[in-house]
Amino acid sequence: MLNDAFKSLLPLVVLLAVVASTTSVAAQPMNRDVLYEELRSEADLLNQHYGLLKKVVRVVEPTVVHIKAFREERNSSDRQLVSIEEAGAGAIFEYRGRHFVITNRHVIADSELSQSTVSLSSGKFVDRRRDRTASFEVRIQLKDGRFFYPNEIRMDQGSDLAILFIDEEQVEVAKFANSDEVELGDFVVAIGSPFGLNHSVSFGIVSAQGRRDLDLGSEGVVFQDFIQTDASINPGNSGGPLFNLRGEVIGINTAIASNSGGSDGIGFTIPANMVRRIVEDLVDYGYVRRGFLGVSLNPNYNHDTAKSLGLNTIYGAHVLKVNTNTPAEKAQILTGDVIMRFNGKRIENDSHLVNTVSMTAIGAEVPVEVFRRGEYKTLYVQIQERSR
Repeated sequence: MLNDAFKSLLPLVVLLAVVASTTSVAAQPMNRDVLYEELRSEADLLNQHYGLLKKVVRVVEPTVVHIKAFREERNSSDRQLVSIEEAGAGAIFEYRGRHFVITNRHVIADSELSQSTVSLSSGKFVDRRRDRTASFEVRIQLKDGRFFYPNEIRMDQGSDLAILFIDEEQVEVAKFANSDEVELGDFVVAIGSPFGLNHSVSFGIVSAQGRRDLDLGSEGVVFQDFIQTDASINPGNSGGPLFNLRGEVIGINTAIASNSGGSDGIGFTIPANMVRRIVEDLVDYGYVRRGFLGVSLNPNYNHDTAKSLGLNTIYGAHVLKVNTNTPAEKAQILTGDVIMRFNGKRIENDSHLVNTVSMTAIGAEVPVEVFRRGEYKTLYVQIQERSR
């Protein structure tokens, strides 16, 4: 939905364009100082409308951090020193009275840091093995130039999210939106560190929602439900927040689709509700508690399969097998069922169901609508925690 300020901006831009074009023809003989004065007057009028965007940036910039991750490794055989630097961004948030930085796991992760929890001394992690010595350092820099080090890092590989524990009290904290309320066409602002250029701002709209089944790197991201944006996202924007025009975080920027390695106007963002669920679990439990049903799903479910089952739509997840002593069996979900809705949400495909179930509160009893032999049935399933 267009913000009121931007609704009024569009006709004003058209009007100013017409005025400018006619002025350039009719007022050519006029003194240049007079023309500059007219430009100032017209620009001031325009500024009153797009000033909202500048206000958003001023408010949220202090909540965004620049992150540098350094790794040095020396092989014992040839004593060669290799130094690697990774740059990204993050957002400061508060939970249970403590401050943390949210970022992407791939910004600060390394084979040396692949475990879910890492304790650091002055931001440094040292790994000594028989054939090498490696040190890893993570540094966080604020907009005002201050920098500090995390004292602990917790990561979730399945979502590519990480949190950095910080002791700093004099920091500004980001506010989070309800990402379920995000709509196509919403204006958004991205702030991050593209190519190491910290606190860079880009502007765009929400281009799509519910992007899944993306091929993202060697380790991949298992649980996907991305918001897509055309705001410029480049390497180094990873971990940085995507804001709405209320100055609220609607997601964490994670990946791009690009033929060139730079921004092609297709960026992917982890929705804020998913981020909150994951980081709160990382704080409370040290890992993410994910729900499960206990079914095997048909990855090749298509129009022909749906038609053979009596459906004229291909949304939903087709159940191939129900495992014993699982929430699905207890709820009487059967092989051959097509799960159409879960907890009130329409299920688009198998990966959507897996992600939706994984983010459901452990122990919650939720309705599941299935299509079975020409009929729709509503069942109730109690979510259990997936084994780690």
